[in-house]
Amino acid sequence: MAKAIPKKGSRGRIGSRKSTRKIPKGVIHIQASFNNTIVTVTDVRGRVVSWSSAGTSGFRGTKRGTPFAAQTAAGHAIRAVVDQGMQRAEVMIKGPGLGRDAALRAIRRSGILLTFVRDVTPMPHNGCRPPKKRRV
Repeated sequence: MAKAIPKKGSRGRIGSRKSTRKIPKGVIHIQASFNNTIVTVTDVRGRVVSWSSAGTSGFRGTKRGTPFAAQTAAGHAIRAVVDQGMQRAEVMIKGPGLGRDAALRAIRRSGILLTFVRDVTPMPHNGCRPPKKRRV
C-alpha cells in the first residue's frame, strides 16, 4: 500500500510525552517471586513511569530467579526515572523471592533517597482450609 503524503503544515508529535514529565518523588514496587523479579516505578498517584523484570533484562529460565538478575532489573528500571529527575522514593517489597535484597541494594546504589521501605507481602489470616487428612 502507498503511504499518504503528509501535509506541509502538519507534523507528528515531536519528542515523547514521558520524557518531558518531571517526577521528583515516586514509589518503587519490587515483586520478587521464586521464578522472576519485577520492578515497577510509579509516581505518587500510581501511574507507571518505568518498569523492568529479570526476563526483559535478558535472563531466561532458572536464571531469572537469581539475585543478580533482580539487581540488573532494578538498575534498568531506575536508570529511566533518574533521567526524569526522581530524587526521592518509597519502596514496597512483595514476595518471598531471592531478588528482594539484591533489588533493594541496587536501588540504594542508584543515588535515590529512600523515604521508607515497606514489606507488603500478603499474609493469610488463617487462609484456606487445608485438604483432608490422608488415610493409608
